[in-house]
Amino acid sequence: MLETLKYLIGSTGVSGFGSKSTAEEVTETCPDLRSITAIITGATSGIGAETARVLAKRGARLVLPARNLKAAEEAKARIVSEFPESEIIVMALDLSSLTSVRNFVSELESLNLPVNILINNAGKFAHEHAISEDGIEMTFATNYLGHFLLTKLLLNTMMKTAKQTGVPGRIVNVSSSIHGWFSGDMIRYIGQISRSKSQYDATRAYALSKLANVLHTKELAQRLKQVDANVTVNCVHPGIVRTRLTREREGLITDLVFFLASKLLKTIPQVN
Repeated sequence: MLETLKYLIGSTGVSGFGSKSTAEEVTETCPDLRSITAIITGATSGIGAETARVLAKRGARLVLPARNLKAAEEAKARIVSEFPESEIIVMALDLSSLTSVRNFVSELESLNLPVNILINNAGKFAHEHAISEDGIEMTFATNYLGHFLLTKLLLNTMMKTAKQTGVPGRIVNVSSSIHGWFSGDMIRYIGQISRSKSQYDATRAYALSKLANVLHTKELAQRLKQVDANVTVNCVHPGIVRTRLTREREGLITDLVFFLASKLLKTIPQVN
């Protein structure tokens, strides 16, 4: 209870930062990141957009994969207007499609770019049941499966980059504390909701996808340690933040809930 209270009021921890610290404050003492290439999924709005903006401010080269290329170009334009020397590459990627993930990685490899940082941030909360082109429930396909394959296909490049440069690679999987809401047989449930909508529950499906993110992170961390790779992987709960994740349910009730809770929620710049 005490730790929760400290979090809500923004008390600083051993790092010197708290829940109210902004990404700009956390990265203020970072070295020049002009030698760093970062890939950020879901960077057209919300947490991803702020992450991209701050990394660009620190000099990092950005790769912004997006399903909506127009939105990605607009995000790029906003960053460049603030930081004119930014190097930003916009590329097509639909995380719900395994073919699209493979095509993205193939195109990226053709550019011969190093990859230092991979931030798997994009997320979907599908209130209506939907199936991906690969026959997988859409929330799980987008939040977990697409990011799993993206990470797997980029891992060798990241390990090679870390070895050549001596700069540790970083993989960040954005999950949620909601992962703890799922109980039951994960494999059985994803099979059920991928075949039929009769047992589909949007919140449970979202919790399942986030639990899969956590389990993937733990297993990958162990495997990277076993091969002595200079790449680390971490899973983070960014806090409760109003982003476009709620876009399918925007309206009076959603607005009222967020207004009443606004003093306890983190702003997008406070996600770090």
